[in-house]
Amino acid sequence: MLLMHTLPKLRCLSLLQHCKSSSPTNHITQIHSQIISNGLTQSPSIAAQLIERYCASSAPYSTNYARLIVTQFYRHDDKRNPYLLNVLIRCAPPSDSILVFADWVSKTILNFDDFTYIFVLGACARRARTLREGIQIHSRVIKHGFLSNIMLQTTLIHFYVNQYAFPLAKKVFDEMHVRTPATWNSLISGYCSKAEHSRDGLLLFMDMLSGNCGVNINPNDTTMVCILSAVSRLGSLKTGATIHSYITKTIPNIENDVYIGTGLVDMYAKCGCINSSLTIFTKMPHKNVHTYTAMVSGLAIHGKGKQALKLFNTMTESGILPNSVTFTSLLFACSQSGLLNEGLLMFQIMKEKFRILPLSHHYGCIVDLLGRSGHLREAYEFIVGEKVEDDVVLWRSLLHSCRVHDDIVMGEKVAKIMEVGRCEKSEDFVAFSNICASVGRWEDVVAVREVMSDKGLESKHAVSTVFA
Repeated sequence: MLLMHTLPKLRCLSLLQHCKSSSPTNHITQIHSQIISNGLTQSPSIAAQLIERYCASSAPYSTNYARLIVTQFYRHDDKRNPYLLNVLIRCAPPSDSILVFADWVSKTILNFDDFTYIFVLGACARRARTLREGIQIHSRVIKHGFLSNIMLQTTLIHFYVNQYAFPLAKKVFDEMHVRTPATWNSLISGYCSKAEHSRDGLLLFMDMLSGNCGVNINPNDTTMVCILSAVSRLGSLKTGATIHSYITKTIPNIENDVYIGTGLVDMYAKCGCINSSLTIFTKMPHKNVHTYTAMVSGLAIHGKGKQALKLFNTMTESGILPNSVTFTSLLFACSQSGLLNEGLLMFQIMKEKFRILPLSHHYGCIVDLLGRSGHLREAYEFIVGEKVEDDVVLWRSLLHSCRVHDDIVMGEKVAKIMEVGRCEKSEDFVAFSNICASVGRWEDVVAVREVMSDKGLESKHAVSTVFA
């Protein structure tokens, strides 16, 4: 009798395990039907696999099926173990996970455990503008006595930094009695992801090394990648060289770590030492698309457009496919070096050969490239032809080019387009005012200033910021 019950269960588990995320929903529902006909709906292991497969499906309403499985299961289960609910919250899209959690909070029939809160906070971290919901969940965590869980505290830090609530993240961090490398990395990576907090990330890294915040924990490769990113944002070559020396002394087999190698390539390039960047890049035995993109970006920053294009050819010949960021760097390199034909060709290759959909910054690079070369009419036609007239940044770039080349006719045309519901910044009016002034049209300068006054816009004073 036991064997008769076990065989269908194993067969259903096997079928579910072989389902892929691309499997159609009707395939999953057929297996679901077999599960029901074999009376296996109350098996937690099978139900969990079924929930995972439904949530992985891209078909509409598939998550609703997963929610229904959980609801039906708990109607006939007296133990009220939150395991299946946790699976649903972990696997569902973030917005659905938050709604599922809120729904079960209102039902008050389940006692949540640590993992329930870890998974729902993880969902909040992956979704923008969920600070209010996360704070409410944090309050429940404190109320029900789960705050001593290190993994949960680390997830809270991860959530707060993803919502840019750095003071709240630091407060959770400071109140922790025990910290793991993941805890440190969560806060450090959060700081290092924002330029204005990069220095805070470096200071926290120094505390990590000195043991000022408790037990001394050695940084790992993830920590170092974050710190290199912070140094890149700050542009401090001296600090970067010191970090490089520390990495060399403390992390074994650094030459085989493609992520640290990529971080070093990026750091030296952005700190103004392109030769060191090239040396590290050349010595790396393993490279991926991010490594090549970092090197292409570095060459672009230093005005070495032809070298960047040559590196791109080497990359594709080695079988590594470029991504959207790679082409952003390539187009920027062409723009900085005045490689008009090459840049237009790269844009065409991106769309036609690699099937990469252009984004705003790709269009921006082409408009800038045409504008720098004095091809203002072509830049105008490009914006209209690509049907991206609603992107005010592109018009602003073209207006700047009109100012550089003293093209009052095109400048006036662009200014009128921008003024119709698009021109919101004083800089736009000032740019057109400067074009008029450059050709002696002082009546128009006065008219533009009057429009600015009517709209309540004021010229912004230039500010120079010098890092100590």
